[in-house]
Amino acid sequence: MSAGSQGRAWNGPSRRHGSRFLVRAPMDVTVLRSGIPDTLPGRSLNLSERGLAAILAGDLLPGETVGVEIRLPMAADSLRARALVRHQESVCCGMEFLSLSPEQQAAIRHWAELSKAPIAPEIPSAAVHEAPDPAVDAPDLSAPADSRKPNRKARQRAVMALLVVVAVLAAILWWRWNRSWEELESGLPNHAVISADQPRVQVPAEVMQKLLIHKVDPDLTVARKARLQGIIVLQIVVGRDGSVIGMHAVNGPDVLARAAMDAVRSWKFEPYHVNGEPATIGTTVSVEFKP
Repeated sequence: MSAGSQGRAWNGPSRRHGSRFLVRAPMDVTVLRSGIPDTLPGRSLNLSERGLAAILAGDLLPGETVGVEIRLPMAADSLRARALVRHQESVCCGMEFLSLSPEQQAAIRHWAELSKAPIAPEIPSAAVHEAPDPAVDAPDLSAPADSRKPNRKARQRAVMALLVVVAVLAAILWWRWNRSWEELESGLPNHAVISADQPRVQVPAEVMQKLLIHKVDPDLTVARKARLQGIIVLQIVVGRDGSVIGMHAVNGPDVLARAAMDAVRSWKFEPYHVNGEPATIGTTVSVEFKP
C-alpha cells in the first residue's frame, strides 16, 4: 500500500449489488503511509455487506487499502474490516470491503433487522434515457384505435410519476448530504470541544516508546498453534494517568490482533504533558509475534 497509488473517481453507473442501509455512525479509517498509520475520523452515510459510503475529515486516494472501524448503533462490538477506496470527492468517500467474513456479513444483516434501518435509495440514472422497448411500446394493431389511446396516456402518466419520484428521492439525498456535511464540519477540531476521554494530540510512536514504564509481552502460544507470525500495529489511546484506555488493530489476523490487544491493555506509560498538564493522547504501538 502506498500513498502514491493513483486512481480515478467512479463517474459511471452504480455498481451496487444488494441493499445499502441508511446509517450515520461514527467511524475511523486508518491508512498506512510510509510505514506510519494515519487515522481519519468520520461518519458513515450508508452501509451494505459489500461496502460503504462515508464522510471523512481527510483525503484518501482511489486504490488505497485502508482499515475501517465503524461503531454501529445497538451493536455490541465495532465492525472492523479492510476496504479498498473506490472513489474520493472532497470529503465524501466510497469503499468496497475486501475481507468481510460471513459472520460480519450476518452481523450487518442482523443489525439492520434489529434497528429497522431504511434502505438507501438509488436513483436509476438510465431510466429517463432508456430506449423504448418495442415489445412494450408497440401499439396493439388488433385492438380498436380508441382503446389504444388510454393505454398510451396511462404509460405517459406512469413515466411522469416515475420522474416525480426520482426528483423527490434526489431532493431527499441532497438534503441528507448537506446535513451530513454540516455535522462533519461541526465536529472538526476547529469547532469541537475535546472531552476528557478523547485524544488531544497524536504522539509519534518513538516518543511514547521512551515513556513506556511497564510492558507485557503477548502470549505466543496462540500464534504458534495457528502457525502465524508477524507484526501487529495497534492504534491506542493513552489516558492522563498513562494507562491504555482504548485501542483497535490496524492490521493482521484476528487471532494475533486479540493476543496483541490483551498484552497492550496492561502497558503503562508516563503521562504525556501538553502545556504542562497530563493529557489524553493517541499513538501507535507494534507487537511482534515470532515463531
